[in-house]
Amino acid sequence: GQLDTTCHAFVGETVVLPCSITPPGELALSKSMLYWQIGTTQLVHFFQNGQDSLEGQDEKFHSRTSLFLDQMKHGNLSLKISNVQLWDDAEYSCIYRQTENHQTKKSTIKLNVSAPPRIEEPPSPSEQNQIPSGSPVDGPRLAVLPLSFLLLVPVGLWHL
Repeated sequence: GQLDTTCHAFVGETVVLPCSITPPGELALSKSMLYWQIGTTQLVHFFQNGQDSLEGQDEKFHSRTSLFLDQMKHGNLSLKISNVQLWDDAEYSCIYRQTENHQTKKSTIKLNVSAPPRIEEPPSPSEQNQIPSGSPVDGPRLAVLPLSFLLLVPVGLWHL
């Protein structure tokens, strides 16, 4: 199989794997099936008779995949995967099959998943100087209130 496109995502992100039928006519979704799968055995998302059919979906993708149902009839068969994990790194097949004429279209999308970048950024000077120097009461007062409130509550209960 030839690779149609490659997508990149970091762990925890949401990624859209693109798949579309051209020319984009009105697709008869009630008379078609859409498989998103890895290899030949791992079912990522299945759509048939105009609705999602996820009984055979691989557990790892449970409640993390969705289609653009409002755009499907116009040819957008893209798959959205939320909370991407390292094990999602794979080659995905988008297989669209019409049940009447058995016309099948397939595309392959590679998803590369990376660990999230670990960049510890020091606070920028602009963030430190947001409290105007002329009114020190406005800023710190808000920070002190919750702390004193938390200390008062346990002391009050202790004397009961």
